[in-house]
Amino acid sequence: MAKNKDVRVTITLECTNCAQNINKRFPGVSRYTTQKNRRNTPNRLELKKFCPHCGIHTLHKEIKK
Repeated sequence: MAKNKDVRVTITLECTNCAQNINKRFPGVSRYTTQKNRRNTPNRLELKKFCPHCGIHTLHKEIKK
């Protein structure tokens, strides 16, 4: 039997710059998957990651699945 309320959950991080940038190198949106501890980090996660579509390090925010 699987638990409903696992402490570690898998989240998706999406580039915030891709939706706003019209003149980027390649079309598309950069997304990363990672895990976070629900008890230690109840708020949405924000990390600076490399976006291959924009070609620079940008802010990636957690999105709903």
